[in-house]
Amino acid sequence: MSYQRVLLKLSGEALMGNLGYGIDPTVVAEIAQEVADVANSGVQVAIVVGGGNIFRGMKASAAGMDRATADYIGMIATVMNAMTLQDALERIGIPNRLQTAISMQEVAEPYIRRRAIRHLEKGRVVIFGAGSGNPFFTTDTTAALRAAEIDAEIIFKATKVDGIYDSDPKQNPEARRYQSLTYNHVLTNELKVMDSTAIALCKENDIPILVFDLSVSGNIMRATKGEPVGTIVGGNCEVS
Repeated sequence: MSYQRVLLKLSGEALMGNLGYGIDPTVVAEIAQEVADVANSGVQVAIVVGGGNIFRGMKASAAGMDRATADYIGMIATVMNAMTLQDALERIGIPNRLQTAISMQEVAEPYIRRRAIRHLEKGRVVIFGAGSGNPFFTTDTTAALRAAEIDAEIIFKATKVDGIYDSDPKQNPEARRYQSLTYNHVLTNELKVMDSTAIALCKENDIPILVFDLSVSGNIMRATKGEPVGTIVGGNCEVS
């Protein structure tokens, strides 16, 4: 099946490319072009971006920083990434809006659900920054939350691997890649797809998750057309 409204979850690391830290402008431009191709095809695209390429709240918390403070710093990192992506989209003529869950009126709109949906209906790409605006929640959970709020048909989790495996394929050459999974299988086996809160939200709202390799050119477009890329997680799926 093809999709008309999708939410794309990008990790901060996706914007880093092969750099050890920060943002690779070439990689961001490539991602922007992929998003542009999808948007120009008539698909409504919303994006949630992480901030792990700049700051990791969990890591800082483990080192002794107050967890809430660390998470707020991480939220600001996601806005830096979101602004970079917004600029890349604008430079290739793609209308878009950046909305943040923390008020930053000089650089972005505040997150307003109805306004976000209206932007999508008008063909604008909507980028969500600053996570959910609350500490202790990941950007994966934010992706599930925003997908439910805007009635997205599916979450695309674009990663550096080509799907979900039963073990780390880098450590185990015999690791098995799944084609489809149920929410319960992911939760029970603690597969590293998204955190459990995000999976539970998707299960409760019946939002499928497609995990695929972002580095393969054209994969986002293939995913919107329903072509078999990566691994899909859903309520009606079988473990295969």
